[in-house]
Amino acid sequence: MDKFSLKGKSAIVTGAAGGIGGAIAKAFKEAGAQVACVDLAVDNIGKEFLPLRCDVSSETETRNAVEQAVKSFGGLQVLVNAAAMRDPSATVTDIDLPAWNRVFGVNVAGAYLMSRWAVPHMARAGGGSIIHIASQLGTVGTPGRVAYCATKGALITMAKAMASDHAAQGIRVNTLSPGAIETDRMILRFGEMQKAREALGPKHLLNRLGYPEEIAAAAVFLASDASSFMTGSNLLVDGGYNAV
Repeated sequence: MDKFSLKGKSAIVTGAAGGIGGAIAKAFKEAGAQVACVDLAVDNIGKEFLPLRCDVSSETETRNAVEQAVKSFGGLQVLVNAAAMRDPSATVTDIDLPAWNRVFGVNVAGAYLMSRWAVPHMARAGGGSIIHIASQLGTVGTPGRVAYCATKGALITMAKAMASDHAAQGIRVNTLSPGAIETDRMILRFGEMQKAREALGPKHLLNRLGYPEEIAAAAVFLASDASSFMTGSNLLVDGGYNAV
């Protein structure tokens, strides 16, 4: 039996129109799962997925998205919270309260809301796996990213608390923390990918940026029975960024 198989499992991936979320959805599908792709922009989601337009900061929309997925699939075993908004480059004295709250509303409250609605369905299914996509910057700081670092650190601790709360229901909760990954977000921040590679590659021991598929492979591990003895953990896939 392939412990990395997701055959017979149903999954929801938020932020599925993005580079990391999209790669995770594709890898889950290839591993045999039924996958609901949740995002604000779902027009380009492939027909092999269930596209669900949803603002993850909305209590009503998140509940509806989970209910639609469960109705379509007959149950739910995996939730990946990958939705994240583009945070402003700012210090704590520069960022205003509405901007701060918007970052937390998507990055943290989105994970809370999706988990809130998903947990009862997972419990009825006999258990499952919840994965919060955090970051290497959830455990270390970097200049000008105070809101981002704060939200990703919150997800790491949130997963530990959730793991404690729901272990008896057979629900495992972990965070997956990527290093700098080659996605459109890098181009938005640096203007072009080569500049991102030059600026951030040397900060990783492997001297390069990561690829979405590398994060997706780790997500399959956390979603599958291969990680059945793992909960409350933070899996760093960061090219050695946090090692030194």
